[in-house]
Amino acid sequence: MDTSDDVSIATGSDMLDAETPLLDDVVRGFVDLKGRPAVRSKSGCWKSASFIIGVEMAERFAYYGISSNLIIYLTGPLGQSTATAAANVNAWSGTAFLSPLVGAFIADSFWGQYRTIVIASLVYILGLGLLTLSAALRSSISSQLQIIFFFLSLYLVALAQGGHKPSVQAFGAYQFDEENERERKAKSSFFNWWNFFLSTSVLIGLLVLSYVQENLSWELGFGIPCIVMCFSLSIFLLGSMTYRFRINNDQRNPFVRIIRVFGEAAKNRNIFLDKVMIEPNNQKGSESKVCSINDIEDAKEIIRLVPILLTCLTYTVVYAQSTTLFTKQGATMDRYIFSSFQIPSAALQSFTPATLVIFIPIYDRVIVPIARAITRKPSGISMLQRVGSGLFLSVVSMVVAGFVERKRLEAAIENGLSASPNGTVPMSVFWLAPQFLILGVGDVLTLVGLQEFVYDQFPVDLKSMSFAVGLGLVGSGSFLSSFLISAIDKFTKGNGGESWFSDDLNKAHLDYFYWLLAGVSAFSFSAYVYFARSYTYSTRIAV
Repeated sequence: MDTSDDVSIATGSDMLDAETPLLDDVVRGFVDLKGRPAVRSKSGCWKSASFIIGVEMAERFAYYGISSNLIIYLTGPLGQSTATAAANVNAWSGTAFLSPLVGAFIADSFWGQYRTIVIASLVYILGLGLLTLSAALRSSISSQLQIIFFFLSLYLVALAQGGHKPSVQAFGAYQFDEENERERKAKSSFFNWWNFFLSTSVLIGLLVLSYVQENLSWELGFGIPCIVMCFSLSIFLLGSMTYRFRINNDQRNPFVRIIRVFGEAAKNRNIFLDKVMIEPNNQKGSESKVCSINDIEDAKEIIRLVPILLTCLTYTVVYAQSTTLFTKQGATMDRYIFSSFQIPSAALQSFTPATLVIFIPIYDRVIVPIARAITRKPSGISMLQRVGSGLFLSVVSMVVAGFVERKRLEAAIENGLSASPNGTVPMSVFWLAPQFLILGVGDVLTLVGLQEFVYDQFPVDLKSMSFAVGLGLVGSGSFLSSFLISAIDKFTKGNGGESWFSDDLNKAHLDYFYWLLAGVSAFSFSAYVYFARSYTYSTRIAV
């Protein structure tokens, strides 16, 4: 419920007193912070989006600056075992991925995106400040109190991300008017550049903060993100007078409307969803129980997305390998660039955001204009074609990863390292670059494309939830990956054999696992093509 919560809507005499802008310069369905009609030349588009991108860059810098090195802090200064630390990291990450579903519900139903961003940013700053304080007081308080203090701070950050992440991207996309051809093209580019700047921020966070935390101090490593978040919130607030706020003409809770449709459909299973409408209760003083045509269309839009989302789930399983097994592979290989400088194994994760930073400008400035000239579509290729291209690349990535791993195993055997778990295989870590590169390009196509697609096709009152769904999909892929690895590990070593995921990677068979994922991904890609060919895009525009 956007403008009813974010701004005070001007009505009646208030509108008459305001200076009336030219009709063709008014953005239909939007107002500014003071509730006046949004003027195109003074609001929205890139002038507003730049402020919003800035606050999200700070959030990604903070989040990845903490998460990438969290297990090192838990096993080091906090003295936890590897197993306990890993369990705590997984629990925190799961909370961080699932909390956007709650944050999106609050933003869409009660506070609106603008207010949710501000409140979530303040909670983020509080969490980071307490995190810094907990690191500074390590020697002054008992170990048990220190752990409680630390995790309280850490989960504040996770909860803050839940409100921040889905709201800020939805609010950024609101700054582009779908009814204006120039702004419609700009919105397509917005999703590309959004991920470009976020990937840049992630890359800096991974490289800079991990170095500060391990080589200077943890207090500084946690304190820098806190300072950056304070600065970014100030910048975001400075842009308030340029933002556009969508008018919500339906004051009913959007979740209640959709749930009511599904509830009526469940009670009347013998009829189609289109027949769910019931007559309004005309009794004076009683609330209408009608499911309007718009309610039913919103429910149908969500249902149509389900097959597309399910067939993309395998991609998120593949994506999860870039931060886990790819890194494990790299830790066994030759990581020296110069004779005296070795790449930290955690820094290998920077390959994927680095690929996004390189490829997104090429895609947006070269590939899209060429495709646009050929297809006459504002986005160059359709959103589903873009997502499908990335799904195909995920198959290629797993095939390549399997062959690289096979070569690594052969090199280990040739050099007598098959029984040396701590030995370094004389094979450059840059052999892993192709699989990171291919998957990075796939991210630009599938993950970025899926963000745009789900946002575009989701009901207009649930735009924050559309981004939460995307985050939930990635989180589900991580959990599914963990389940697959656990099941395969148990199965392959059940008869006393060597597990595919043996602690000694020189005896493991990650190559088999990668090729299994390639096969499953190929099947999912085929299913995706089937559903995408029959998908009908929603063309409804919010008024």
